[in-house]
Amino acid sequence: MNTIIFRTAAPLIVATMLVFSFYVCLRGHNEPGGGFIGGLIAAASIAVFGMAAGVPEVRRALKVDPMAIAGFGVVLAGFSGLLSLLTQSPYMTSIWLYLELGNTTVPLSTPLFFDLGVYFVVFGTLSAIALALESDREEDL
Repeated sequence: MNTIIFRTAAPLIVATMLVFSFYVCLRGHNEPGGGFIGGLIAAASIAVFGMAAGVPEVRRALKVDPMAIAGFGVVLAGFSGLLSLLTQSPYMTSIWLYLELGNTTVPLSTPLFFDLGVYFVVFGTLSAIALALESDREEDL
């Protein structure tokens, strides 16, 4: 797609999709959503950006190879499960930490880090696939 309207609107669409994907990821433990669907939305935003700006521009914007992002997600998800072994609990048992920040209590948990790991795995893997397909399409044109 090479219309001026799409190329102009794409950055706004991508930014909105990325913010929404992160929101869906963070609310997913207690409500519908989570790392998988958040990663899908984020990868779709990268596909939109790739259609509008081209694969080289997307790779420059990402600054990190998408498969490295996926690898980081695998490590983060696996490490979140290992933390339960420190409390002599079974693997992947939830651990919660409550941080007092001013008048607010911020709960941090191992399921949150697992969801973030899944988010990075799905985002990295599907972004790599989308960029590979888009670069093949550009070569065919």
